[in-house]
Amino acid sequence: MTMEIETGVAAASAARSARGGRRVAVLVPCRNEAVTVEKVVRDFATVLPGCTVYVYDNGSTDETGALARGAGATVRREERPGKGGVVRRMFGEIDADVYVLVDGDDTYDATAAPAMVRKLTDNDLDMVTAVRDDEGRTDAYRRGHRVGNRAFNALLGLLFGVRPGDLFSGYRAFSRRFVKSFPAASQGFEIETELTIHALEQSLPTGEVTTRYFERPEGSRSKLSTWRDGARILLMTGKLYRDERPFAFFGAFALLFAAVGLTLGIDVTIEFIETHLVRRFPTAILATGLMLLAFMFLGCGLILDNVSRGRRENKRLAYLALSALERRSGR
Repeated sequence: MTMEIETGVAAASAARSARGGRRVAVLVPCRNEAVTVEKVVRDFATVLPGCTVYVYDNGSTDETGALARGAGATVRREERPGKGGVVRRMFGEIDADVYVLVDGDDTYDATAAPAMVRKLTDNDLDMVTAVRDDEGRTDAYRRGHRVGNRAFNALLGLLFGVRPGDLFSGYRAFSRRFVKSFPAASQGFEIETELTIHALEQSLPTGEVTTRYFERPEGSRSKLSTWRDGARILLMTGKLYRDERPFAFFGAFALLFAAVGLTLGIDVTIEFIETHLVRRFPTAILATGLMLLAFMFLGCGLILDNVSRGRRENKRLAYLALSALERRSGR
C-alpha cells in the first residue's frame, strides 16, 4: 500500500494544478470505525495535499472520533443514526469548491481521488462516481451484495432510462453547486440512490471512474443489513419515482384498474344493451368502482405531474444560481 500511496502523491501533484487552487473537502461519515479511520484520514490527506478531511462521528461507541482527530481530521459528532442524515448535515455545514465523499471503512482506493477530482474539474462535471472493481476477490464484495447492486442498477435503468455503473458506491466527488442544491431526504444507506436519481432527473453532467475495492480489515464490521437496507432502498426508489415521475407512477395504477374494470364490466354492459336489464349487480358495482378508481389515479397523476414540474424547475433554478455565483467569483 506504501507504493500505492506514493503513486497517488504523484497523481495528486498533477491534479493540484488542474484544481486551480480550489478548496477540497473530504467527507467521511463514520460509525464505530476505530480500526480503519486513522488510515483513511491519513491516506486522503496524503493523496490530496491541502485538502481538509472532515470526519462525522455518527454516535460511535468506540474511539473513532479521538483517533480521527489524532490523525489530523476535523471531527464533528452526529448522534442521530443514519448515513443519510449525516451526509445531509455535512452538505449543509461544510463550505468548499470540491467535495469527496468516502466511507470510513478503508475499502475504497484513496489513490483514485486525484483522478476523480481532476475529471470533475477538467470536464466541469457535478458528480463523479467511483465504480467498484474488486478484481474477483469474493471477500471484498459479497455475492448477495453484488447481485443486489446489479439488480438495482437495472431497475434504475428501467425506471429512469439511464443505468448507472455502481448505484451503491459510497465514493464520489461533487461540485459545490451539486452539494448546495441537493435536497437530501434520506436517513440511511439509501442516500446513494437519492444522489444518483437527483443527478439523473436534473440532467446534471456526471462521470464515472473505475477504482479498486478492498475487503474490510480484520476486526472491522459492516453496518449494512442486506435485507433490511435492501427493502429501504427499494422503498426509497419507489418514492423517488413517484415524486419525479408521478404521471407514469399513477398512470400505471390507472391502467391496471381500468383493465380489470373493463374485463369485469364488458359482459354486464353487453347484457344491458341486449336486454335493458342488469342481473349481476355486484359485478356491475365492482366494475364501476374500479373504473372510477382508474380515473381518480389518472387525475392524481396529471395534477402531481404539474407539481413535480414546478419542483424540478425550482431545483434547477437553485442549481443555476450557484453556478452563476461561482462564475462571478472566478472559480
